[in-house]
Amino acid sequence: MDHNDDIIRIPFGDELDLHHFSPSDAIPLLREFMENAVSHNMKTIRIIHGKGKSVIKGMVLKELRSHPDVLSFTDDAGNWGATIVRLK
Repeated sequence: MDHNDDIIRIPFGDELDLHHFSPSDAIPLLREFMENAVSHNMKTIRIIHGKGKSVIKGMVLKELRSHPDVLSFTDDAGNWGATIVRLK
């Protein structure tokens, strides 16, 4: 059996949903997503991280504060389980 048949390809878009992933996987996924967003010249992206005392949300916000391609970020209006990010 060819293991490449087991790989699922997901089309790249403007949204990353991290709330189903473990915190240890979140930042590497976010970094790869951000790299793709920048290389595709996207100006606005949405990161879903979960609500409440989300560990992943705290990690995401820390990463966004230090990312050189981030102009600004804010809670998604009406959904504080997601963050809208403006890129350079």
